Amino acid sequence: MSNENQQPTPEVEQNPSSDKVSPFLSSPLPQGAPQGQQQSLQQGLASTPTGSVPKYNLPRGANTGNVGQTTHFGYQTVNSDDKAQKVAEVFHSVASKYDIMNDLMSFGIHRLWKRFAINMSGVRRGQHVLDIAGGTGDLAKVFSREVGPQGHVVLSDINESMLNVGRDRLLDAGCTNVDFVLANAETLEPFADNSFDLLTISFGLRNVTDKDAALQAMYRVLKPGGRLLVLEFSKPVFEPFSKLYDFYSFTALPIMGKLVANDSESYKYLAESIRMHPDQRTLKSMMEHAGFQSCDYHNLTGGIVAVHRGFKL
Repeated sequence: MSNENQQPTPEVEQNPSSDKVSPFLSSPLPQGAPQGQQQSLQQGLASTPTGSVPKYNLPRGANTGNVGQTTHFGYQTVNSDDKAQKVAEVFHSVASKYDIMNDLMSFGIHRLWKRFAINMSGVRRGQHVLDIAGGTGDLAKVFSREVGPQGHVVLSDINESMLNVGRDRLLDAGCTNVDFVLANAETLEPFADNSFDLLTISFGLRNVTDKDAALQAMYRVLKPGGRLLVLEFSKPVFEPFSKLYDFYSFTALPIMGKLVANDSESYKYLAESIRMHPDQRTLKSMMEHAGFQSCDYHNLTGGIVAVHRGFKL
């Protein structure tokens, strides 16, 4: 008889024990939680009616530690403790068209950017990987194959709509060594210290309110000897190219968003959020301040995107 027939289906883990603890989580999973649907108990996610925007129900200021302070949401000024919900609304709106829009906006080049980051990851068989703000699971799918059956990947995101899309894609692809966890990048509270060999965050850090807190949380859950990779939009290094890129971002992107996703405002925000993100040197300094060592970065496509790398020694 084939071994395949002796294994549980990839969609549901049958009758898990209530005291089962993932090697990465600092608390047990809820009793009866199906594989791929584990949720952070600390996150306090409320049940969400179909079609509505997920509410994260974090205590006021819990995601930033800065109750009453303000931050940017694109070019708008908003309360720090309201930004997470506003970002949630953006990604809830675009989740179903997210991959199509990525291909259109980047002319498919985002696949090369992600491949470059994966090649820098040094990922090996048997390792444990956390893909933060992993959304629809492009990187997690590759890591699932690279770490093999003895390894493990966690795809985490604060946005339930995006996480559901990623979960469906990876389970359909037969990725049985992946867990899916709702988690806030600023705390990574579900995860225990020194849990992962590799952390990645791809096009997600710019949406985080308190980036310093997020980098400190990443340092906490990374094993000694592990590495962090941040793939993110950055600052073009050639001024004429930068002006052309600005024109494209603020003119073409909202039009494409309207035509394809019926949402121009979300893509206007995405363009603004890129401009508000720290430049290459600033982000490198922030990583060093969080404790990462041997930090470096590599510009891609003239600095439109950069891959930052740091190690926990």
